[in-house]
Amino acid sequence: MPELAPYAVDDATSRGRIVAEPRPKARSEFQRDRDRIVHSTAFRRLEYKTQVFVNHEGDLFRTRLTHSIEVAQIARSIARALHLNDDLAEAIALAHDLGHTPFGHAGQDALNECMQSHGGFEHNLQSLRIVDRLEERYGAFDGLNLMFETREGILKHCSPARARELGELGHRFVDGLRPSLEAQICNLADEIAYNNHDVDDGLRAGLITVEQLEGVSLFRRHAAEVDQEFPRIAARRRVHETIRRMIDAQVTDLLAESARRISELAPKTLEDIHAAPPLVGFSRPMVAENAALKEFLREHLYRHYQVLRMTTKARLIIRDLFTAFTDDARLLPPQYQALAAVDSPARAVADYVAGMTDRYAMKEHRRLFAVGEI
Repeated sequence: MPELAPYAVDDATSRGRIVAEPRPKARSEFQRDRDRIVHSTAFRRLEYKTQVFVNHEGDLFRTRLTHSIEVAQIARSIARALHLNDDLAEAIALAHDLGHTPFGHAGQDALNECMQSHGGFEHNLQSLRIVDRLEERYGAFDGLNLMFETREGILKHCSPARARELGELGHRFVDGLRPSLEAQICNLADEIAYNNHDVDDGLRAGLITVEQLEGVSLFRRHAAEVDQEFPRIAARRRVHETIRRMIDAQVTDLLAESARRISELAPKTLEDIHAAPPLVGFSRPMVAENAALKEFLREHLYRHYQVLRMTTKARLIIRDLFTAFTDDARLLPPQYQALAAVDSPARAVADYVAGMTDRYAMKEHRRLFAVGEI
């Protein structure tokens, strides 16, 4: 493993865990975090949570689980190349979507609307709630008792008002500070993964076409390289080879630009990173190319009528479930009834609904609303 840069997060200087534990014997503290995340119930549920396409629509589309694994691979590679803590980057990446609702962003938006008079709902905060409290696997503490820096990296966004409720973990949002470089890497690795893999899934589903993508410079440029190098390549393999090169170009650009910014600032400590502007990022030309790709996906994939039909049904399911359970908390499973007695009933309902997989949410909806279903 490359020697860590002086401004990287190190086990020895970490702010530690909420509940003190003996150091692990055969792994680092952040490897322990990664392992706890992988063994968590919330992580396993990601296999049946939507990325763009509902899980049952096809076996080869990305899910939240495969997306998280892809983000972790990209984040770890970037962190290692920059001499940062790749174990921490991997742990953050694997945990970043633990709190996501069923049915992707449509589910999150619907649950947030339902929770507006109860503090709202945001999946990063829910991920933190899962690792801090909701997972029930250990005798000595609730949650997973992760390291401070892992928890900090999971919390990508937070309003100042909510941040003040989080104590030390929320200080950076109040004081305008930045998280570790490892956390910054995960934010961009997430973007690289979902943009490029949504292209792949959209093509596989037949909702977008290669001809349409030829209007996107990032795709067009790398497709032309593939055609020049492999003039007789099969259509499906051409897509894979093009997307592979798109990812490589973005990672290479991010590494070069981030290394330039770090060299220019010359940070000496992790505190220098906290006080600096964001140091992990793309060059201006790549920012423009990424923006064009995002706009294409928004217009041609996320707003495709078939995707909108699915998201409309997803919102209805989430709203119906939330209304039914908040109207009568006795309909909740016992553990969530217990949560409702401690927290607000609405927050307990949000915990239950957010934890559902796509197919479980549909099954619960049928149980509650379908005639003849018990």
